[in-house]
This record gives sequence, structure tokens and C-alpha cells, in this order.
Amino acid sequence: MNTKLTLRMEESLIEQVKEEAKKRGVSLSRLVSDYFELFVKDAVSKTSVTSKLNGLMKDVDITEAEYKQHLEDKYL
Repeated sequence: MNTKLTLRMEESLIEQVKEEAKKRGVSLSRLVSDYFELFVKDAVSKTSVTSKLNGLMKDVDITEAEYKQHLEDKYL
């Protein structure tokens, strides 16, 4: 179900976005809707900085105890 949404923003920005929508051959509503969908998917998905780093050091040969000691030495 589609619902009306009112947004307030600078007129110059609105004009720029309208031009971009026109270039892409989509309505302004579709452009905003597509952006919101991407925004929500990004927030929900595991694309945070920490998740991108997950597994980055999988080939490093260090034990958990050694890593904890490293952190203690560095920060305490």
C-alpha cells in the first residue's frame, strides 16, 4: 500500500534531485523510495565496519591468550 509522505528540504536540492530523477527516467517518489530501501537494507544487513573486518586476520597465527595479552599491554 502506498502512503503519502511530506518532506521538507532546500528548494535547490529538490530541483537537483528532480533533474537526476528525470535523467534516470524515474519519478521523484521512486527515486526517494529506492534510496530509502537501500538505506534500510544497509542498516539491517551486516555491512557495518566491524562485520567487514570479520575474518580479516584468519590467516594470522596467534592464540586468543596472546591477543588478549597484546591488548592488555597496549591499553593498560
